[in-house]
Amino acid sequence: NNEHLNRGVVEMDLAFQPGDVVQAEYKSGIYVGEVVEVKVERRKALIKVLAVLKHPDQGDLHHPGQADVPFFHQRKALAYQEKVNVPLRPLSRYEGEIPDYQTSLMDAVNRELKALEHDDSPWARQSLNHLKALREEYQNDR
Repeated sequence: NNEHLNRGVVEMDLAFQPGDVVQAEYKSGIYVGEVVEVKVERRKALIKVLAVLKHPDQGDLHHPGQADVPFFHQRKALAYQEKVNVPLRPLSRYEGEIPDYQTSLMDAVNRELKALEHDDSPWARQSLNHLKALREEYQNDR
């Protein structure tokens, strides 16, 4: 009888309510967001992005760290107030002051650039090129 297991999962999922501020992972980026809706049956939450904690990795997410892939993706951070479905499992409450979106975006992309600047691998070089272009685009969007 798995009924008691399912009931436990539902109760855990209901720990998040609309309006809660959470930390969420999405395609290698990490964001602060507000829960808009909890979709228990799909084990997902719809969140509205408020800030960027970690900029998404560049390249093919299925082949991380590899430059020799059919298409080396340029991955932008999610936009301010963009809504996205995220799995409930890695979701956690965000404690503290919510950073300004634009400031958090620039800080996140600059951290990624700094982390890659001493890496001479082909993946890092391609990632740096994409991130520099994105930083310029983000600055122009102010």
